[in-house]
Amino acid sequence: MSRWLMVLVIWCVGATAQAETRPALTVLLLGDSLSAAYGIPRESSWPELLRQRLAAEDSAVELVNASISGETTAGGLSRLPALLEKHRPGLLLLELGANDGLRGLSLKQMQANLTAMADAAQAQGAQTLLFAMRIPSNYGPRYSEAFHQSFVDLAQARDDVHLQPFFLASIALDDGAFLDDGIHPSAAAQPALLETVWPQLQRLLPDSGQADAADAAPAAAGNSAPATARGR
Repeated sequence: MSRWLMVLVIWCVGATAQAETRPALTVLLLGDSLSAAYGIPRESSWPELLRQRLAAEDSAVELVNASISGETTAGGLSRLPALLEKHRPGLLLLELGANDGLRGLSLKQMQANLTAMADAAQAQGAQTLLFAMRIPSNYGPRYSEAFHQSFVDLAQARDDVHLQPFFLASIALDDGAFLDDGIHPSAAAQPALLETVWPQLQRLLPDSGQADAADAAPAAAGNSAPATARGR
């Protein structure tokens, strides 16, 4: 009996230790090159800066960055089920869509893909922070505005989807904030991207006390962002 008792005690101690190290919240970031450290050191990217901030605040939040350069909403949708199954996130950061717009793909299909990803996250108990994107006005004002409105409409239609206004807004008109390709933000611009994302994200983190705040304000803010974007 004493041997089995010892085994039980060891198992209980191990289970307790595992529970203590389990994150209070896993955040899954599904994005494109804006979130995949394209052309810059990975440690300089805004997701890594976010990871550092969470660690500095002793936050029990784990960030999983599953972003891939060039990703479209169709690609993200195909990868998401396996990522949800593996990581079981409580929050999905959905930073996709700009490559759909830059390729002139169907906005109806893009919105359907985003909706399906939000549905998949919700089915596993996760909320979604949807990054509203913009594309250059030379795609035509009608298409450009309809593109941006696709994100706003999706967020406004659902309680489980929160809107992150265009997170390049603070640097979009500053050519010096981009790499030589004029498309991807430089390493020096990454802190500005994090500061743009942080207020919306913080509302959804554990113990923030702000998760139940009205989400109409972020949606309205999304409408006021400059109609300028860079491709990824």
